[in-house]
Amino acid sequence: MGDTRTVSGAGPDQGLPPVITCREPGSFARGVMAERHPALVGQVREAFPYGPRQLRALESLLHEIAEGVVEPLDHSCPDRGRWLEWGRAHVGHSWFDAPFLWSESYFYRRLLGAVGYFGDGPWRGVDPFAPFKRAELDGAAVEEELRALDDLAGVPAAGKAAALLRASLWGNRADLGFHGPGGGSAPGGTEPGGPAPGLVADDSALLWSLLPPGARATVAVVADNTGRELIPDLVLVDHLLAHGHADRVVLHVKPGPYYVSDATTADVADCVRRLHRAPGEAGAIGGRIREAMGAGRLRVRAHAFFCAPFPYARMPDDLRAEFGEAALTILKGDLNYRRLVDDRQWPATTSFAACTAYFPGAVAALRTLKSDVVVGLDPRTLDGLERSGHAWRTSGTHALIQVRERSGGAAVSAARRTG
Repeated sequence: MGDTRTVSGAGPDQGLPPVITCREPGSFARGVMAERHPALVGQVREAFPYGPRQLRALESLLHEIAEGVVEPLDHSCPDRGRWLEWGRAHVGHSWFDAPFLWSESYFYRRLLGAVGYFGDGPWRGVDPFAPFKRAELDGAAVEEELRALDDLAGVPAAGKAAALLRASLWGNRADLGFHGPGGGSAPGGTEPGGPAPGLVADDSALLWSLLPPGARATVAVVADNTGRELIPDLVLVDHLLAHGHADRVVLHVKPGPYYVSDATTADVADCVRRLHRAPGEAGAIGGRIREAMGAGRLRVRAHAFFCAPFPYARMPDDLRAEFGEAALTILKGDLNYRRLVDDRQWPATTSFAACTAYFPGAVAALRTLKSDVVVGLDPRTLDGLERSGHAWRTSGTHALIQVRERSGGAAVSAARRTG
C-alpha cells in the first residue's frame, strides 16, 4: 500500500474541527457502531453455514465492540503490523472513542477475518456480502432500470448526459449497508434555497465544462457500491467514451469486500455481464463496455489504499500521480466523500474548494447524504434544510454534486498529511 504504511493514525490536526467519533449517545455514528454493525453480523451469519470457529469469532467481535476494547489482529495475520501502526492510538481503548472513519474500516477488516476470508481454510476468498449483492443485481428493480434505458436511446446527447449523471448520483441510494439488503428510498423534495429537487449543491454544469467533447481526456471514476449504483456508473462511463468526453476511463474499485456492497473487480464483471445479457439499449451498452475494456479504453484498478482507514489527504504517491494526470476524478458515494473532505465536524458552509485543495487534480463528488459530514453549502440552502426538521444529513433523501477545478499548487499541508 505504498507510503500509507508509515502514516500515523494518531493525534488531532492542529486548527481543524474534531474528527467524528461514535462517542456521543444518539449520534448517527454511534447508531452505526451499536446497532447497524451487529445487525449486519446477524445477516452474514444467516447467509452462510459457517462452522463453530467462524461463529465464535463473530460473537467475540460483537462482544468486543459492545463491552471491550479494540484488540489487534491475530499474530497470524500478515497485515497485523500495518494495522497496529495505523491504530496504535486506538488499540486498548473503546471502539466508540476512535475516529468513526477508522473504526468502521477496522470493523470490516475484523469481520472478514472472523469469517475466514483471509485464512487458509475453505472460506478463504468467499465474499460474505455476495448473497446480498447477487440478490440486488438479479432483482426486479435492476430489470426495470435497465428497460428504462430504452427511453433514453433517442434523447439528444446533452439531455442524455444530464439524465445519466443524475442516475449515477441517485444510484448511490442503493447502498446495502445503509438500507439493508433489498432496501431503497426515494429522493426528497426541494428545500427552501435548494438548487434542484433533492440536491443541496449542484455543480453539474462545471463538471461538464471540464469534459468537453473531443478533449481526449483521461477520467478517473472511484466507484462506491455495486449493483444498482455501479450499473448506472458504467452507463455513464459508456456515455463519456461514446461521446468523446473521455478518451480513457480508469474505474477504481475496492481490492476486496468492504462496507457490505462496495464494488470489487468481481462485482464489475458481474455488472457488465448483467448489462450485456439484457435486451435493447442496456445490452448494447454492455457490449460497448466489454469492447472498451478489451481495447484498454476502460481499465479497472483496485489499489490497496481504498481499504485503508484514512482520508484521501494521506493517499500514497502512486495514486496521487494517477489522480493528478486525470482531467477529472469523479468520487462516488458517501464514504468517498468522507475521505475526500475528512470526516470532521465541519460547519456545513465550509468551502468545498478549501477542504479539497490538497487533491492533485480536478475532483467531483457525487454523493447521496448518508452521514453527518457535509461542506460547501450555501447559507440559504443550509437554513432551509435546518428548518425542515428532517434528518437531511443522514437519511439518503438528499444529494450533492460538488466540483473543484484543478488548483495551481495542489500542495498538502503538513497538518492534513500527518495529523
